[in-house]
Amino acid sequence: MDLREDSAIAQSNEHADVAILGGGPGGYVAALEAAWRGTRVASEHFKLKLLSHESETEGTKLIELDKTEIFTRLLFRPRIHVEAGSEPANVVEARVRRAMQSAQKYSLVANSVKSEIVIEPEISIVSG
Repeated sequence: MDLREDSAIAQSNEHADVAILGGGPGGYVAALEAAWRGTRVASEHFKLKLLSHESETEGTKLIELDKTEIFTRLLFRPRIHVEAGSEPANVVEARVRRAMQSAQKYSLVANSVKSEIVIEPEISIVSG
C-alpha cells in the first residue's frame, strides 16, 4: 500500500513544528510570529537559559483601491526572560540581543516579506 502524501513538506522531507490554518491577515501575522520564535533556537546557539518567551504582534494593513490588501508594518513585542547564572546581567542581555538579531537575519519568512518589521523587546534577566 502506497501512503505517500501530496504535501510539499512531506515531499521535501522537511520538518514543521507549526501549521498555520487560514490565509487571511491573521494567518499571515501568525506565520511571522512563528518564524520570529526562532529565538528559541538561537538561544541554544548563544548559550542562553531561556526561561520564557511571550510575544504580541500587530500588523498595519493597507487596503488598495482595487481591494487588494498588504501589510505595511509588523510590530513584534517579545517578552524574553533568561537566567543570568553567574554572569553579569548586561553581558547576558547583550547575548540575548545578538540572538534576536540572528533569529531575524536567518528567518526565511521575515526575509521574504516586504513589510517593515519592527521589534520592541522587553528583556528580563533573572539572577541564577
